[in-house]
Amino acid sequence: MTEPRAPSLFAALLPVIVLIILLSAAVYLFGSDSSAGANQIVLIIAAMVAAIIAVRNGHRWRDIERAIIEGISTAMGAMLILLAVGALIGTWLMAGTVPAMIYYGLQLLHPQFFFAATCLICAVAALSIGSSWTVAGTLGVGLIGVALGFELSPEITAGAVVSGAYFGDKMSPLSDTTNLAPAVAGTDLFTHIRHMAWTTGPSFLAALILFLVLGLRADVELSSPALLETMQTLAATFDITVFALLPL
Repeated sequence: MTEPRAPSLFAALLPVIVLIILLSAAVYLFGSDSSAGANQIVLIIAAMVAAIIAVRNGHRWRDIERAIIEGISTAMGAMLILLAVGALIGTWLMAGTVPAMIYYGLQLLHPQFFFAATCLICAVAALSIGSSWTVAGTLGVGLIGVALGFELSPEITAGAVVSGAYFGDKMSPLSDTTNLAPAVAGTDLFTHIRHMAWTTGPSFLAALILFLVLGLRADVELSSPALLETMQTLAATFDITVFALLPL
């Protein structure tokens, strides 16, 4: 049996090239429906190409299989978090937590500081729990509802949610990806976080200033009919109490 050898540069890049080409084709052919199966098939094909290259370079299938299992085990934490996010969003909606967040948010948050506050709130929440997906799917949904009540741009609000959530996720020692990266690279977790702060910190500060400027330029009335109508509709449709905020 031949000794395992390192692949050439082209062979090492071939699975990535195949992945990019086939993913582009899947999105072009199926559009938003590509995530319903086409993208997954593309990932399997790219993995098969990588396995064939490994075999041709002298690696035994047993070793390839072991590497696949180790890779899946490494990513299992992130997979479980994504599954838990779906369950968490459902429970928050059923418990009335999201409507209560919107109702009280309309009363407490000032429209001119709303974008910056949204970014900051999501950053603190993601830093605390280590999951940008959870924050975007729960707090993010509620904050976009508040933005609609203020007649503010939901697109800018979504940008503020994502900016804050991803900053908190990257800097959180509880984050799966933040733990995964130094583990793979062979370095210390807090050394990794400290070095990320040199690039992530200024980027977050710049985004926060931008959201503050956008908010100060917004022309919103605190007593607008649309805002009052939104609050009345929420109060009439849902049982709004502080107890609905307990899941937070």
